[in-house]
This record gives sequence, structure tokens and C-alpha cells, in this order.
Amino acid sequence: MTVSYTVIVFVKQVPDTQNISGEAMTPQGTVNRAALPAIFNPEDLNALELALQLKDRYNARVIVGTMGPPNAAEVLRNALYRGADEAFLLTDRAFAGADTLATSYALSCAAKKYGKFDLILCGRQAIDGDTAQVGPQLAEKLALPQICYIEDVVKLEPGKIRAKRAIDGGYEVLEAPTPCLLTVIDSNIPRPQNAMRIMKYKKAKTKSEVIKGNSEYTDAERLAEVEKRLAEKGLLIHEWSAEDVGADKGRIGFAGSPTKVKEVMSVILTATDSKKVEPTEQGITDLMHELITDHTLG
Repeated sequence: MTVSYTVIVFVKQVPDTQNISGEAMTPQGTVNRAALPAIFNPEDLNALELALQLKDRYNARVIVGTMGPPNAAEVLRNALYRGADEAFLLTDRAFAGADTLATSYALSCAAKKYGKFDLILCGRQAIDGDTAQVGPQLAEKLALPQICYIEDVVKLEPGKIRAKRAIDGGYEVLEAPTPCLLTVIDSNIPRPQNAMRIMKYKKAKTKSEVIKGNSEYTDAERLAEVEKRLAEKGLLIHEWSAEDVGADKGRIGFAGSPTKVKEVMSVILTATDSKKVEPTEQGITDLMHELITDHTLG
């Protein structure tokens, strides 16, 4: 079976927000990512899994991209371990401090640089912002039709996709022309990392990682030779700067982000009242009666 579809999955390395605190925020109201452990954004894993299911069903080629600091390459290796075919990292100090508008613009530049594709998949939202805006904004900037809250792809064929999406009280099946953008919810179970792929792709590197590992590779010719060898083995994670993707410096990063955080507060919930329930049948019966009486239950 020949490859007939190309699917780009945009993922994000996010701080583990379960451990967030005042120290995890900068004075500008952005997240101090260095103060928190980094994880693969959960719903982006669901988007990746759906893309890999399309690879299994239609022999699609899965390309995974992310925007972040150089160490965000780890989330791309994680995607390669699970079955992705290729990866690229959008990294530049100019991208720092981006809100959803600046992020979607940068990702749109990366998608245009990559070239022809049939689908773009994104997780519904990231746990460090919960805005659910990047996917739809990206579709708008690329002038793509979009279907949000996707549970599954019913059918993919040349020029057309039929997908099942969640709605209040059920689901609906929508059809759209391709290329198209889908945002995916947590309706599947992401496959684990594959041991054989880990053995291979743990050696996958970006240009920054090559330089960091050996200072001699700062020479342009030697670096190009190493990148060529990695590419021949399928182990090169492409690394693109703002200039590489042709991004307008005024539309990316903090400068291109109109969203401003006024204040960050740490809210601690404390109990104002408590009641001891005896661990007996009568104690539980009394508790249930009380909950029903005050309409907490029933």
C-alpha cells in the first residue's frame, strides 16, 4: 500500500499544572516553565493516537511538530517512540511569551513551510491554558475547514473526510473537504511507546542537540554533514527558527500577544464545617437521610 495521506499533528510540551504555585509564574503573568516538570499535553496524545490509527488504516504518514524551547524535542521523540514518522521543532527566543494568537500564527507558518498535507490534528486544549483556541485559530489562519471535539474518523478518502464529534447529549457525524483541521478530545487510549522504536529514535536529534553534544559541530560544514547522516537514517528532528518559517517578528512571541495577565492568585479551599459519621449501618443511614433532606442527593 502506498502512502496516500499526510497528517500533521501539533503537540505541546506543557508544565505539570497539578504542581503549580506562585513561584511557577513570572512577573509578566506567564508560566515559568523551568519551575515545573514538563509532560506531554494529554489531549495532544489523543490527537497523536488518532493520527496513528489513520496510519494503521490508510498508511498515512504522520508528521509531528511542536513549538517550544530546545528541550521540547523530548516530546517529539516521545511521539516517534509511539509511531510518528517525522518530527520538527519550532524554536526561537522570539517565540517566547506567545499567547494563543501568536502561537497559532507561528504554527501556521510552520505548516506552510512543511508544504502539502491532508489533515492537521490538534488536541482540543492544553492543560496550561485551557483556552481551546489554538486549533480553531490555526484553521482560520490557514483558511481550512475545521471540525472540533472529534472522537473518531469514520472515513477518509481523497478530498473528503467524515468524522464523529461529541455534542451535548450525544454525537454527530460531519463531512468536510480536505485539507481540514480537527481538534481531538480524550476519547481514545493512547498506545504505549514501542520498545523497538525507543531503541532507534532515542538517537534522534535536533541541530541544537547535535551542537550541545559536541562543540566541534558548530563549524557549518561539519554540522551539515552530521545532519545529513541523521536524515539518511531517519533520525533528524528538523529545527526551524522564526526566520526559517518566514514569521513576522511583530506577530510572534510576547510582542505579538495581545493577551495580558493582570493578576495570578493561588486559591486554597478549606473546609468551614465538618461532621463525624459513625462507621455503622445506622450512621450511614442517618447521613443519607440528611443528604436527601437538604437536597444534596435526590
